[in-house]
Amino acid sequence: MNLFTKQNLSIGLIWIFHVSGLIGIIYSNASWFIKATPFNLLLSFTLLIINFEWNKKLFFLVIICFSIGMISEIIGVKYGILFGEYSYGNALGIKFLGVPLIIGINWCILVFITGYISRFFFDSLIARTFLGIFLMLSLDIVMEPIAPILDFWKFKQGLASFNNYVGWAIVSFPLQLLFHRLNHNIEGTFPFHLYILQFIFFTILLIKINSIGL
Repeated sequence: MNLFTKQNLSIGLIWIFHVSGLIGIIYSNASWFIKATPFNLLLSFTLLIINFEWNKKLFFLVIICFSIGMISEIIGVKYGILFGEYSYGNALGIKFLGVPLIIGINWCILVFITGYISRFFFDSLIARTFLGIFLMLSLDIVMEPIAPILDFWKFKQGLASFNNYVGWAIVSFPLQLLFHRLNHNIEGTFPFHLYILQFIFFTILLIKINSIGL
């Protein structure tokens, strides 16, 4: 049995980077590890794509997810609709019209991993779509309280409002639907690991938020 497969190496890498980042933020040079977030997201996206069956449909889906994610975020930042009034900090790297480019990549990651996970629980297109949306919102819920502290983004009123989650559901619905319509293939459990790692990462930071200085 070959343990050094593409999938196993990918899973090992994301565990190393996420766990190292978590330990670094809590116990070491928090600023340095926070600034490495764009690299971590880009690595996760690259490994995710590598593990998918590459074809023209996958390329099309990446472009659509990135574009819709960026456009919705630009509208949100500029006009305060969809997600509420908020702005991005400097930790996520290069921005375009006030939105870090890595956010478009993150929309791709979230749609892909949640869409893939939902395929394991339902056969119905609608059920898969709504489970994917639920998984995306669940992750966003644990991210929101941490985001301002990490200089990711912040809302004008302090905390994300209910409108933020409604906006997420609205934007993610057609993306989830498209993901399942195109029916991409991936072998193994890489998306499960990536989703669980992100959830654990932000949940632990949320628990530690009152006991560490960031």
